Amino acid sequence: MEQAGEALGTQEISEFIIIPSDYISTGIIKRYTLKKEAQTHPATEVYIKSFLTASLLIEKVPPDIITLIVSPLNLEVSRITEQGEIAIEKSNVGNVIIPAIFSLLLSLALMFGATSLISGLGEEKESRLIEVLFSSVSIRQLLIGKILALGIAGLLQVLVWLISAPLILKLASSSFGGFMSSIQLPVNFLILGIIYFVLGYMLFAVLSIGIGAISSSAREGSQLSMFYVMFGFVPLWFSSLLMAFPNSSIWVFMSIFPITAPVQTMLRLGVSDIPAWQILTSIGVMVISITLGLILSIKIFRMHMLMHGKRPGIAELRLNLKNA
Repeated sequence: MEQAGEALGTQEISEFIIIPSDYISTGIIKRYTLKKEAQTHPATEVYIKSFLTASLLIEKVPPDIITLIVSPLNLEVSRITEQGEIAIEKSNVGNVIIPAIFSLLLSLALMFGATSLISGLGEEKESRLIEVLFSSVSIRQLLIGKILALGIAGLLQVLVWLISAPLILKLASSSFGGFMSSIQLPVNFLILGIIYFVLGYMLFAVLSIGIGAISSSAREGSQLSMFYVMFGFVPLWFSSLLMAFPNSSIWVFMSIFPITAPVQTMLRLGVSDIPAWQILTSIGVMVISITLGLILSIKIFRMHMLMHGKRPGIAELRLNLKNA
């Protein structure tokens, strides 16, 4: 006790435990530590309990039984398919990595697409080039042209990623084998990747049109766009929690909420099977949001794109939309 106390005082050790001679009758042990604690850390309690259990049984129970008593659970989980068969899961970690990487690239593609559209609108507004364009084409034609041009460029980029991913995996598996060869990309992942990029881009584009119209400069528009662009990255910030609880209510909500739906759904596909109703609901909500957003953005664009100087406030926007 004295030697342990001296070692604790000189910080050679951080704590020590004394098992009194009357432990069998009292069940009390004493723990000494330098740190002030409201309660003992659960991990420390587990370690002490395991040590005591093994020590009490060591002369009465075989070692392999002691191991099971100390740690009785080694859980293996299998998934049953709709046909009643045990599903064969391959490289769960590897199958998570690819969707995670694609989700990051998808977030970046959506961000760059939105900021490019806003920057273009801002520059045209500052240089008054937009006034010249309005004399040649209608507002609807101009906006559709801008959205399609950037959308097709982004879609080609995403298609390159999706098509090259299986080829890269095949090449890597032939070179490295093992881990890489067990990674698979389901067809539904590739199809949904394209669908969610198109919907995500359309949603960010209609938001960017409205923001670009009310912004006094390209710089101001880019700053305002960060409020919704950064929401697209939220699923990536909490991806570790998502992998632990992929079907939690908050993740289901984020799979349906339009701004986070594209990235959130692609992440969940890597760690869990998503019910069809959730995917259909997510796509439906995004389509409705895009439609309503496009209607409002065109109205805002028509009223404010040719205005220069002060950016309209929320109250002014509401009044103008009401009277439009």
